[in-house]
Amino acid sequence: MRFLYLIVKIFAQYSLRIYFPRILKINAPKHFFGRTIYVSNHPASFMDPVLLGTLQRPIVFFMTRSDIFTPLMKPILWLAQMLPIYRQLDGDGAVGKNAEVFKATSNVLKGGRNLLIFGEGFTDDVFIRRLKPIKKGPARIGFIALESMNWKKKVYVSMIGINYGQPNYLRSDVVIANSERFCLNDYHEVYKENPNKAITEVTRRIESMLKPLITHVENKDWADFHEQVMQIRRDGLHPENTDISIPLQLRYENSKRLAAWINQQDLENEVLIALKKQSDTYFRLQKRLGLSEKYVYEKASTGKLATGKELFYLITALPIALIGTVHLIVPYVLVKNFTEKTFKRRVFWSSVKMMVGMLMMAIFTSAAVYLLNLYYIHNAWLSLAYFFTLPLFGIVAYTWKRKLVDFQTKRKLNKMDLKDFIQKRKELEEKIKLLIFN
Repeated sequence: MRFLYLIVKIFAQYSLRIYFPRILKINAPKHFFGRTIYVSNHPASFMDPVLLGTLQRPIVFFMTRSDIFTPLMKPILWLAQMLPIYRQLDGDGAVGKNAEVFKATSNVLKGGRNLLIFGEGFTDDVFIRRLKPIKKGPARIGFIALESMNWKKKVYVSMIGINYGQPNYLRSDVVIANSERFCLNDYHEVYKENPNKAITEVTRRIESMLKPLITHVENKDWADFHEQVMQIRRDGLHPENTDISIPLQLRYENSKRLAAWINQQDLENEVLIALKKQSDTYFRLQKRLGLSEKYVYEKASTGKLATGKELFYLITALPIALIGTVHLIVPYVLVKNFTEKTFKRRVFWSSVKMMVGMLMMAIFTSAAVYLLNLYYIHNAWLSLAYFFTLPLFGIVAYTWKRKLVDFQTKRKLNKMDLKDFIQKRKELEEKIKLLIFN
């Protein structure tokens, strides 16, 4: 295990547990090694390899897009066990460079280690709950490795489905679902007769095994409708409009089941199209009025928007929030500005902020805690405990800010007449109950 990979695997655990307070792993692999190609969906760019490399037990080598292997980054990526993969869109001759890469991947598998490949090849700019077509790379890499070993050792393929509540939403949920693995050697005869046929069959099998592990809306034009229904029903994976008292596994299953129901429908059906339009209109109007579904739901359920809990939190958590702000505001601002100016695609922001933030905050807080120990605490163990507690203070500060926004918004909305809007929500909810399975 290379140095940077080991460091990230150890220390990113803490950051990920803070970022995702509710993590569910289903059928997680129990072995560190196993000559297995893990094929995952790719919904959240850099967050995906950090998540799987840290929280899953297998030690893996990551297949990563070649354009980030700059002269400056190459040594760092080598230490993180990353290998480049060249795509047609990377320019003339790029795919030909994969011959050397395939030698490296074959050596990884020959040594009994594992590969992690994001089979879709890229991440959407906007988070969407669906699986894009799987590329042939994982199957091709596996067969090339078997040829290099004269088919004398077994190579396996296993699928991983990553399901985020919302990868860019701090304190969201995540479900990591693993499939059973299958042995690539079983395709020996098919491959000898027709390599392309074997690669195609394996690729189709990978895709068919991966889809049941995630929420997959076949027609992406209906992905927003799926999300809207989940918010109204409050039993899915949406980061805000969800009843978290429902077990995470059940909410994960609910999300998948609704997507499967949509996939089975005649999407030209006038009744279903009318419901989709009504839902779109409701959420567009909500956005235009500066509302949020969580406020409308609370008002519809209780008749008022209570501010007592928010006020209590704002008062009692203020000292801790201030400590967190004082210690972490400088690295937070630096990391935020660096990330948002450097990476134009928002899909990279959450993972970069988390990883760079972890490093920057460790540097800043180490210096602060050292000075505190030197001049005030005079106890190394107490100072160390304080150092590891500071990220929690940061979460309290972040939550305090959210609670302040909730408090101010609720006070504003309590002065507004929301009866008509609540009625629209009630009508939409009733139609969803009537038309969509219970």
